[in-house]
Amino acid sequence: MEFVVEPWHWVVLGIVLMLSELIIPAFAALWFGIAALMVAVLFWLFPMMSMSTQLIMWIVLSVLCTVLWFKFIKPLSIDKTKAGLPREATIGQVGMVIETSLSHEQIKVRFPMPILGADEWICRSLSPVQVGDRVRVVDILGNDLVVQRHTT
Repeated sequence: MEFVVEPWHWVVLGIVLMLSELIIPAFAALWFGIAALMVAVLFWLFPMMSMSTQLIMWIVLSVLCTVLWFKFIKPLSIDKTKAGLPREATIGQVGMVIETSLSHEQIKVRFPMPILGADEWICRSLSPVQVGDRVRVVDILGNDLVVQRHTT
């Protein structure tokens, strides 16, 4: 009895590999599973493909999917906030004053990129500022950022 590979065998292999990603947190089996599904589609379209051609296609597509992930998709998921960064990374950040009528000489500043998880902060100013002024973080006191007018 000879074993004949059918397109659904590749579909099952692909699904098993993708589900194995739940158990093996290497994030590599997913791409092998996707490649197996692609081979299933190709084998369904071209049923005369030999087993060696199928295996070569699976290897090539697995490498291609993995390379495309690291080259194009993974860089999109990089955290661009300043959350979790040390004090030194926060000092020097520049933002714009959006509100000045707060109590105790406090102002509200909006930063172009979130700092410590938020893009708007209630800050203490070392010098008088107005709405629209650019300020730079010079210190952190407790939960408050201390800012001063930014000169370019």
